[in-house]
Amino acid sequence: MSDRNAPPSAPPPPARPQVPRRPEMKVRPTAPILPPANIQANALLVVIAIMAFLACLTLGAVSMVRTTAAGWQSQIAREVTIQIKPDDDLDMNKALVRAKDLALTFVGTTDGQIMDEDATARLLEPWLGTGLDLADLPVPRLVIITIDEANPPDFDGMRALLKTEIPQAFLDDHRTWVDRLVSMAHTTVMIGFGILVLVFTAMVLTVVFATRGALSGNRHIIEVLHFVGAEGSFVAREFQTHFLKISLKGSAAGGLLAAVLFALASYWQSRSLATPQSDQAAALFGTFSMGYMGYAGIFATMIVIALLTTVTARLTVMRTIYEIDLIRSDPARTDGMND
Repeated sequence: MSDRNAPPSAPPPPARPQVPRRPEMKVRPTAPILPPANIQANALLVVIAIMAFLACLTLGAVSMVRTTAAGWQSQIAREVTIQIKPDDDLDMNKALVRAKDLALTFVGTTDGQIMDEDATARLLEPWLGTGLDLADLPVPRLVIITIDEANPPDFDGMRALLKTEIPQAFLDDHRTWVDRLVSMAHTTVMIGFGILVLVFTAMVLTVVFATRGALSGNRHIIEVLHFVGAEGSFVAREFQTHFLKISLKGSAAGGLLAAVLFALASYWQSRSLATPQSDQAAALFGTFSMGYMGYAGIFATMIVIALLTTVTARLTVMRTIYEIDLIRSDPARTDGMND
């Protein structure tokens, strides 16, 4: 049978025309509101670096003075001195031994040492020179008593007993010197904190002026962004990011410079032991070694400076945007500015 009665097959669908593909659109990255580097930013970076250097230097100096004063206080508190004045009717050697034995009878004393004539002469050499004959000079003789700092003896009772047994004896417990050292340490710490407050205040004022200068130079851009819908937090975030980068660079530079200075001073002191220069520096400032806590304090100061700069910039920007909104909301002030 033929297929004459079969329905004709449907023609093939027409081919779709080839539409050229559009190239993918690339989103242009958003440029920052503030330029990453300009003269104003570089000047602010230098100022923050100087402030950070001064702050870290002050912190390190205060730490060294406190450590030195604590060492002096501990050394003085570990010993008391019995002074015996010479007298015609006094056997000095027996009196020295008697004073030592009486002091060691008190609970809280650990050891006693009688300074002989040679040691006493060495103590007087800076003032009276060498070749001294102590027999011809009314020089008191000393007995050094080592005490237990955790359980000190009864100084009043010891003083009274010595005065009764040896009238020429005098007990010096160095409490006057200890009190002076403690007062000096506290005064130094207060002065150091005062300098830190002044440095931080100057830095905050510098950041405020720098932020306001950047705002005045970009005020038209901020106004346009703000009035087309950009929130104040967005503009503030741009400024705080800008100043955070500057403050991190500046505080890191100043803090590292201070740390390197202390490290070099400590290295110089360790290499020049038993020299007049090193002895004089140690007598005035103590050891230049700050330890891990000192360097941790420098790092903490750097972080505080960076955070303080960032918060100051943000508050300044938010205050300026509030002033812009206040001016725009007052028609009288707006008309006056337009006129």
